[in-house]
Amino acid sequence: MSFLAARRRSPMALLVLLFLGLTFTGTAYAALQPATPPAPASATVSVEDVEAGQKLFLGNCATCHGTNGEGVEPLGPSLHGVGALSTEFQVATGRMPLPAPDVQAARNTAQVKFSEEEIAQLAAFVASLAPGPGMPDPQFLDLEGADIAAGGATYRTNCAMCHNSSGTGGALTRGKYAPTLMNVEPRHIYAAMVTGPQSMPVFNDQNITPQEKENVIAFLKNIEEGGNSHGGAGLGNYGPAGDALFIWTLGIGTLIALAIWVGRKAA
Repeated sequence: MSFLAARRRSPMALLVLLFLGLTFTGTAYAALQPATPPAPASATVSVEDVEAGQKLFLGNCATCHGTNGEGVEPLGPSLHGVGALSTEFQVATGRMPLPAPDVQAARNTAQVKFSEEEIAQLAAFVASLAPGPGMPDPQFLDLEGADIAAGGATYRTNCAMCHNSSGTGGALTRGKYAPTLMNVEPRHIYAAMVTGPQSMPVFNDQNITPQEKENVIAFLKNIEEGGNSHGGAGLGNYGPAGDALFIWTLGIGTLIALAIWVGRKAA
């Protein structure tokens, strides 16, 4: 007992307790953390697809991302772990290959360089480099049975501060911007939530479940179809900010005109 009491006052006792506490915390976290469900495979990927994707990658992407997707600083980041979903999103929306260095890669479906088959092959090759998010289950893209009201609540909580309450996009800092979500493929909206491209945060299945993601997409498609219109002039559907600007401009203009009229009449 005297041996333990003497060691308890040793300067090393605090370090030992800290080590034991960290070890216990790490072990408990690893044992109790929720398991991440595996990404569903939307299609069978063959060796031929991976090989064809590698050829496309070497000819179009390796200059910036390296021959094995390891990244080339400062031209392009590593692609290890981004998965097939991120690759399909970036290439199918025309963001990649990037035509020129810029603050942000812009969506441009008119400049998509590859066919759907080639995009799938590129995605297969990148997915073979390291585990990453796969293509979503089609049941979460068909929007059947989606809850639009719940999707609106989720959207306003997590997305509206950047993409505007009506999904029309908005400005961010240092020349960046949140793009419009109108006329965007459901799978690309889903992919953006999962992969968090550029300045966007990542919303994994623990943050926003697949069903909630489908609800958000249904909400945006409802706006796209005119579900956000309550009559009168749409004002570009820019939401409260656009309405306030219109009222402010009209109101101030009216008050100035009234003040001039009253002043002239008094004179």
